[in-house]
Amino acid sequence: MSNQDPLAQEFVAFAVECGVLRFGEFKTKAGRMSPYFFNAGLFDDGASLLRLAGFYAQRVLDSGIEFDMVFGPAYKGIPLGAALVIELARRGRNVPFAYNRKEAKDHGEGGTLVGAPLQGRVLIVDDVMSAGTAARESIALIEAAGARPHAVCIALDRQEKATQDGQDVPYSAVQYVRETLGLQVCAIAKLADLMQYLALGGHAASAQDHARVLAYRQRYGVEEGTTNT
Repeated sequence: MSNQDPLAQEFVAFAVECGVLRFGEFKTKAGRMSPYFFNAGLFDDGASLLRLAGFYAQRVLDSGIEFDMVFGPAYKGIPLGAALVIELARRGRNVPFAYNRKEAKDHGEGGTLVGAPLQGRVLIVDDVMSAGTAARESIALIEAAGARPHAVCIALDRQEKATQDGQDVPYSAVQYVRETLGLQVCAIAKLADLMQYLALGGHAASAQDHARVLAYRQRYGVEEGTTNT
């Protein structure tokens, strides 16, 4: 396979090993029957979160994206953002971290934002993008606080058509965030990396799963660049 990304291949294998990336038949939010499912909530112990943080940190550092702080959108983005800043600090770069809560508090510090004040160029950390809705919500919060939403880092780019009003559109959520909302996006791995993993016999049912994922991509996939940034 050409253009193989070692970090992405290692991450896909890790996600399969943890049961975070599974193969079978799964219904997506868009109502599609997907041959694979990625659930970052199943990185559910200290060891897996520690290793996951290493993947996020390496991809962010390799991307060259400049940022002043990290924001983790509720809910899955909160532990992901926290894990990333801990790992960055371990590597010698200490950056502020903030996150939001879904429900505003009317006592204590109040409001929906928790952590460091939002300021400068903000890197948003999440697991996947489905329609870009969560990214738009984060952008609105960050801008309302007077900071600049600058980039997004996700674990997996599904590289498939987003939906709008129940209809497929000819671009992915990542493309929408990058090209319409104007944010840089980096992903630890993409669907193309997952397909390489399967093509190389990454697990016992690779040939069968590769055929199913390929058919799914041919139906719903979008064409993007070959890099992860």
